[in-house]
Amino acid sequence: MNNSLTMQVVGEFLGTIILVLLGDGVCAGVNLNKSKSKGSGWIVISFGWGFAVTFGVFCVSWLCPGHFNPAVSLGMAIANKLPWSSVLPYMLAQTAGGFIGGILVWLTYFPHWQETTDQDGILGSFATTPAIRNYGWNFFTETIATFVLVFGLLGLTNTKLAPGFNPLLAGFLITAICLSLGGPTGIAINPARDLGPRLAHQFMPIANKGGSDWAYSWVPIFGPLLGGVIAALLFNVIV
Repeated sequence: MNNSLTMQVVGEFLGTIILVLLGDGVCAGVNLNKSKSKGSGWIVISFGWGFAVTFGVFCVSWLCPGHFNPAVSLGMAIANKLPWSSVLPYMLAQTAGGFIGGILVWLTYFPHWQETTDQDGILGSFATTPAIRNYGWNFFTETIATFVLVFGLLGLTNTKLAPGFNPLLAGFLITAICLSLGGPTGIAINPARDLGPRLAHQFMPIANKGGSDWAYSWVPIFGPLLGGVIAALLFNVIV
């Protein structure tokens, strides 16, 4: 892939829109009243996010690496697999894509917000909230889960795979992390996936919404970034 940085940034923006539309879309389907997938649970959410990653990457792989995640981009730069000059533009595009994706989820499920009075469920259709609020342990969960994500993705970059197989395995990795490590925090493992939609929740006139829980918002930003850094540094030591 030899696209210009501009085209790569466009790809990261579009891919993150798709990621959040499909990923937060499955959360909304599970959480909102009168949705046909109401109450279908965490397993459905976990696979929905895995598929969202896989097909998001397939959609824009001709434009960009398909990170959709500032923690991944930072980790790839530390591991010398992404130019440092690309990191900040990628992060901004990913966060903007998360914001637009959140707006599209709101519009897609527009009649259902009025039918739903559970403010936690409404917020959970956009951003993550912890099952037990303990900032230190919530931060640890996000750090360790993102470590697994970034270290796994770096491992895939050092593995000879059939063309097109990498996004499929990345999706399985996301699903495995959601199933195994997602219970405590709802697992963001991606600052853009949380911050962008949380901003959409804040600014869009969503029926029956409550607060956007900004007191917690630092956890799914800095926990994943730290996890990505640790994973990349360990990768560099080993390799």
